[in-house]
Amino acid sequence: MKDKQNAPNILLVEDSSMIRKYIRRVLSPLDASITDAEDGLIAMHKIKNNSFDLIITDIDMPNMDGIELCQQLKKQANTRGIPIIMVSTLDADEDIDRGFQAGASVYISKTDVQDRLCDTVSDVLSKTSLRKRQLILVIDDSLIIRSIVEEGLSQAGFKVLTAVNGKDALDVITVSKPDLILCDIAMPVMDGFELCRIIQADDSLKLSPFVVMSTNSERGHMKRMLEIGAAAYIVKPFNIDQLVFLVEKILSDHFMLLLKEKERLDVERNGMLSSITSLISALEARDAYTRGHSEAVAKIIKGMIQLTGASGQDVEKAYIGGQLHDIGKIGIRDSVLLKPGKLTLDEYDQIKQHPIIGRGILQSIPSLSDAIDIVYYHHERFDGNGYPEQLKGSKIPLWARITAVADTFHAITSDRPYRLGMDNDQAFDILTKIKVSQLCPDCVDLFFQWFNSK
Repeated sequence: MKDKQNAPNILLVEDSSMIRKYIRRVLSPLDASITDAEDGLIAMHKIKNNSFDLIITDIDMPNMDGIELCQQLKKQANTRGIPIIMVSTLDADEDIDRGFQAGASVYISKTDVQDRLCDTVSDVLSKTSLRKRQLILVIDDSLIIRSIVEEGLSQAGFKVLTAVNGKDALDVITVSKPDLILCDIAMPVMDGFELCRIIQADDSLKLSPFVVMSTNSERGHMKRMLEIGAAAYIVKPFNIDQLVFLVEKILSDHFMLLLKEKERLDVERNGMLSSITSLISALEARDAYTRGHSEAVAKIIKGMIQLTGASGQDVEKAYIGGQLHDIGKIGIRDSVLLKPGKLTLDEYDQIKQHPIIGRGILQSIPSLSDAIDIVYYHHERFDGNGYPEQLKGSKIPLWARITAVADTFHAITSDRPYRLGMDNDQAFDILTKIKVSQLCPDCVDLFFQWFNSK
């Protein structure tokens, strides 16, 4: 059962107690919190004292019918954004038109309640929830147009910011990244053309669909806007319902594209991880003394990065980087990698190639790009005497500095052909001694914090 605090709050307006019970039963799979009202007047009173995510109403009721209830709610700023589903036995075309003109989101015949209502409620609530999280930036030098569009989109449940020209819009975007941009073409200071070009040149900003608002006489300009990256256009003057429909469709299509791309990347990532995990297993099978090293280091990295307050997504990325940190050793010859004695200078130079080899492997896999810093830089030293780039101090990426500590600890506490692993106290002494010279002092302190919190 869902958490009641997060359950949708629905107002059911229906004068028949039998039908109210029936609708409650139909909606039971949603675990919604449902409040009853016998007519429109009672509903208005309950709406004043409660917050509802959705209203389901009959039309033909005493005192105040569903049409008047809907009209009253759409007149008030604090209630016009609540979606309304009309459920009625009145299913003639003129009755349905009256319902939509009054502001209903959906109209369902009572004969279709069993088949349609539950799915419809889920769909409406899902869209409403998505709208509340979506930010639209409206850019137009006309105060009247900005106000009309802002009011219409706000009534539909979207969050809206406004700007008077392209330059003003860029200032807004640096603070709040919009999910969609609605923009006029002809504006002072910076017009729609220049703004669209700037946005399309920015990899993060161009993910927000750019929609052009302009007059019929500027159709040629709108075509040019589409050529430089605009997603769609709408001709002024337009009906606000048309605009809301266009915005919903673009955001819905855009969301599905992003979802499909995420799924594609997840499949690619999981497939490549499976292959790379096999490579790691093959690598560690070559050397019994390093078996399990990558996984052990990854777990330490994960624990340390969790203490930094990083997001779960970043923790997971760092963990994967830890698993892959020695992947480049796949390209090192057995005669060098498995040599039990001291390496010659030439052999050591070959070992030092493994971060470069590892980076080369991962560069061809976009979904694993976050792991590259760990793989490539984890042998840099804090004093600048590491490899492959001889980076120093904070110029070494943080995740690589953390990996260096985890890698060092596990290496010196593991058995080798030429020595037994140290106990923890001895290892702690070593880590303390090589703070500043080899390892980042803050990262060593973070390691001790993690170890003591286990």
